[in-house]
Amino acid sequence: MGTAKFGGDALFILLGAILVFFMHAGFAFLELGTVRSKNQVNALVKILMDFAVSTLAYFFIGYYVAYGTQFFHGATALSAMNGYELVKFFFLLTFAAAVPAIISGGIAERARFEPQMMATFVLVALVYPFFEGIAWNNHFGIQDWLTHQFGSAFHDFAGSVVVHAVGGWIALPAVLLLGPRKGRYTRDGKVAAVHPPSSIPFLALGAWILAVGWFGFNVMSAQTLDKINGLVAINSLMAMVGGTLTAWWAGRNDPGFVYNGPLAGLVAVCAGSDVMHPLGALVVGGIAGLLFVHMFTLVQNRWKIDDVLGVWPLHGLCGAWGGIAAGIFGLPALGGLGGVSVVSQVLGTLAGIGIALAGGGVVYGVLRRVVGLRLDEEAEFMGADLSIHRISATPEREL
Repeated sequence: MGTAKFGGDALFILLGAILVFFMHAGFAFLELGTVRSKNQVNALVKILMDFAVSTLAYFFIGYYVAYGTQFFHGATALSAMNGYELVKFFFLLTFAAAVPAIISGGIAERARFEPQMMATFVLVALVYPFFEGIAWNNHFGIQDWLTHQFGSAFHDFAGSVVVHAVGGWIALPAVLLLGPRKGRYTRDGKVAAVHPPSSIPFLALGAWILAVGWFGFNVMSAQTLDKINGLVAINSLMAMVGGTLTAWWAGRNDPGFVYNGPLAGLVAVCAGSDVMHPLGALVVGGIAGLLFVHMFTLVQNRWKIDDVLGVWPLHGLCGAWGGIAAGIFGLPALGGLGGVSVVSQVLGTLAGIGIALAGGGVVYGVLRRVVGLRLDEEAEFMGADLSIHRISATPEREL
């Protein structure tokens, strides 16, 4: 019976890992469809290389930082419980690797390849697992303290804050340090029309892949079969629908907004998908869709921050909203299951934002000072980034 249980759990979480792994194709196609045609190959290769570097960083360092587990044992020990710990690592790796995939969309079309790979390694090895360990492994006793003070620990079932907000808020200093793409804004501060999306169909395909994979992202966060709950799946569905409808309405039928709307809703529902009522999830997703459209427009047009895919509004802000929303719509008074505290959710969310901002600022600040981040015209002419271009007969240029 025990072997059957562990075998079922190993298969369950392996299927979740495969679904979330496939989401990285969604990240790739979302970026591919948004950037200009001349940068499509770069976008595709960058996402795959980010995943490869993330795997090494998380295997050798990050997983140990978060959970204190290493894999330097014999095959007999590693195969215990049908290798459950190994596939659990794979599943959690796909979450960790989502962070550089998120960042990639914000810094697209002007970031140097090698420095970004360096940033990926450090972020996945140290910055992301530092907060992951706090939220999901009670490092430093912070969760116990929140429980003692406010009745419940910080609750983030599937990573609204741990993955998405952290990724989005790490991306913000990277985007600011890089500055806007050449020609993005005219001298009078208006948005130039020289950076249109290269392919709405590819953008839509990326959004569809992400949306489908998200049901593995959320549902399989239970990690074992005995904890699986269909409520998570229905709440994910309702939040996705809510984000789609409000983004369509607020975005005035703009296909870019329509296809980011479901992603905004899914980002926001991750944290509380196991404790909300489906109607609460619908509201949470709907607010996230509105938040994305409004903030993306404000960031690009008024604040002149060239966040190409809008990863700070989509992941950073909608993820933060999701963390707080879990403490609101998870309350029994609003149809939730309870076991959450609004104060704990706010404090946990702010902690994730603070760690992400500090980590992103230090990592990208140091890289900018030591090796440089931006692929400028002079560096491009001198062939500073040719390692990524040799694979294509047509050189891809990130400017």
